[in-house]
Amino acid sequence: MKALKRLAAALTPALAAVTAGATPTLAQEAAPPAPPPAEWRAVAPENLLVIDTSRGRVLVEMAPEIAPGHVERIRLLASRGFYDNLAWHRVIDWFMAQTGDPLGTGDGQSWYPDLKAEFTFRRGPDMAFTPVSAPAGSLRGFIGSVPVETQPDALMAGTPDHKVHGWGVYCPGVAGMARDEGADTANSQFFLMRQPYPSLDKRYTVWGRVVSGLEVVRSLKAGGTPDGIVPDPDRMTRVRVASDLPQGERPSVTVLNTASPTFQTLAQRARQARGADFSICDIDLPVQVTPASTAPSP
Repeated sequence: MKALKRLAAALTPALAAVTAGATPTLAQEAAPPAPPPAEWRAVAPENLLVIDTSRGRVLVEMAPEIAPGHVERIRLLASRGFYDNLAWHRVIDWFMAQTGDPLGTGDGQSWYPDLKAEFTFRRGPDMAFTPVSAPAGSLRGFIGSVPVETQPDALMAGTPDHKVHGWGVYCPGVAGMARDEGADTANSQFFLMRQPYPSLDKRYTVWGRVVSGLEVVRSLKAGGTPDGIVPDPDRMTRVRVASDLPQGERPSVTVLNTASPTFQTLAQRARQARGADFSICDIDLPVQVTPASTAPSP
């Protein structure tokens, strides 16, 4: 929405510097041996958003444990067909691709009330979390496929709910919710990151991450002006939660379990390859996708 539009315009001069300093991710280095079957984690169909676009298919694993209200809104709108045929109306190279506006101008939204911000979440000892680094007194790691930063476990003992703050990290593929100036103004528009952008952390709600189709997100037609508005945009042709699709049309997705030995090896290789420049965004989780057995219904 407008706030993200203004943010993008303000940050545009920095995009060239980000581009110039970009480094390859671990996926572009020599790959480790394939993980054994027991180390894969199945993505639940109710948490898998299937976005068919004019450029190809994008699969997003949603994260209700860190943004329950926003995930519930995405599920609701997808079930109503709200997103079908909507444009990727703002796309900025080395930044993100935004959609979800029925007007296609950046000013539209659904007929439902705006959402309360979920910029941060509370992480308890029962929430599966795999740390990979500890920058400046915090922890960075993964909850599901989503990269997050969080306060250390040691602080849980001193909080009333025995939990600590956490927030999503805007790495490539991370799904965020667009909003206006106010914190509680997200509604239906969302964006998918084409590249990392840490200045968005704790300012826009993270609700999932692309697990397949990041190359599709990066191929979407970009706008030619600083605000990223696309004159003749690509479109989402159909958006559904996998659990709402007929059984024969559901893709099946498994992701490397971050609690597995293979993931620990992958993370260690990333740290060694990057050294002092290591970022959680350097870790690409291996994913396996089994296509649906039948073609999507029109």
